[in-house]
Amino acid sequence: MLPTIFCTGCGIGSVMNFSLRAIHDLNIDMNKTVFVSGIGCSSRVPGYIYSDGLHSLHGRAIAYATGVKLANPELKVIVFTGDGDCGAIGGNHFLHAIRRNVDITVISINNFIYGMTGGQVAPTTPLKSKTTTTPYGNIEYPIDLSMTAKVIGAPYVARWTTAHPVQCINSIKKALQKTGFSFVEVLSPCPTSYGRLNKMGTALDLTKHFKESTINVKLYEKMLAEGKTTDKMVIGDLVDIEKEDFNTKYKKFCGELK
Repeated sequence: MLPTIFCTGCGIGSVMNFSLRAIHDLNIDMNKTVFVSGIGCSSRVPGYIYSDGLHSLHGRAIAYATGVKLANPELKVIVFTGDGDCGAIGGNHFLHAIRRNVDITVISINNFIYGMTGGQVAPTTPLKSKTTTTPYGNIEYPIDLSMTAKVIGAPYVARWTTAHPVQCINSIKKALQKTGFSFVEVLSPCPTSYGRLNKMGTALDLTKHFKESTINVKLYEKMLAEGKTTDKMVIGDLVDIEKEDFNTKYKKFCGELK
């Protein structure tokens, strides 16, 4: 299936590379790994991986992944999803899988737009940004996927960009080793739709923009302590705690009923 169908300059191939590097470094058994996706550009990723996979309905990847994990807790379950697939039509599945603390890893590739279906406005599209359905600029406040995961109670949350490959690989490794719901959001360039409509230049220009418009969480917290603030997007390991996952709680519960 190579080369991929991804547009020139798209960051999804990089995120796939980061993920496979992390899986390789951890020596994860691909025979006991299932990749699940919904619909969208990012949801094409499992098709390029030689392993079991489910290409499910739009917004339903996390629901399918939950079913896989509950049916066979021995499997490593990894979801590839986009900002629209995860934050819009799949929003409730996202929230409730976090609430239940299902032991799956969700890698959400955020390109700020519905790229595959024509460049429509997405739940993460920044204010004033142009899309094919907001040609004069977006007036809706965007959802922050990572902060939502943090607030709902995910035990592991990280956000990086495709301009931070080493950091991103390390966070994916942490996510894959975490028991419970782990979430890694990766900001990814979409020069074909989002970049073109907003006159942001090439993929390289978008990558530079990611570096300039983000701030590491450690520096951000230092700024807050000094009474300063910024409108830059916070990146880094945002949450890393231990929390009993759903399968463990369910097994204990069933044992107590005997």
